[in-house]
Amino acid sequence: MPNWNRKEYSVNTLVGPGTTVKGVIESAGFTRIDGNVQGDVEAQGRVYISEKARLKSSVRGTAITVGGVVSGDIVAKERVIILSSALILGDVITRRIQADEGCLVHGRVRVCQNDEQWDQAVAEQQDARRIKSVLSGHSKPG
Repeated sequence: MPNWNRKEYSVNTLVGPGTTVKGVIESAGFTRIDGNVQGDVEAQGRVYISEKARLKSSVRGTAITVGGVVSGDIVAKERVIILSSALILGDVITRRIQADEGCLVHGRVRVCQNDEQWDQAVAEQQDARRIKSVLSGHSKPG
């Protein structure tokens, strides 16, 4: 039997089909989204965005799998997997990426090879978010 870390694979947060969440989601572990989210997703663990999910938000986590629509940036410390059904309207920052044939990404993809590149990419993304927030009249901390 594989030696799995139960925390890594048990679902902490679930947004079910037909559910809409408006506001920031902060999760301490694995997060699965099958519904709609309007607000950022900040997970300390993995994030799975199903084919039926629709997000108008930036998503942060350790490893992020996208099967649905995300209108916002994606930042994953370990890796991003983009399924063939995915549509991402925003930038992707990660250390490793896998993209299936048929997916669509409209934005910049940055795959960082070391900690220095990672730190720079994340800092630039946070700066861009702050500027966008100020220009839109909504002051959000980065």
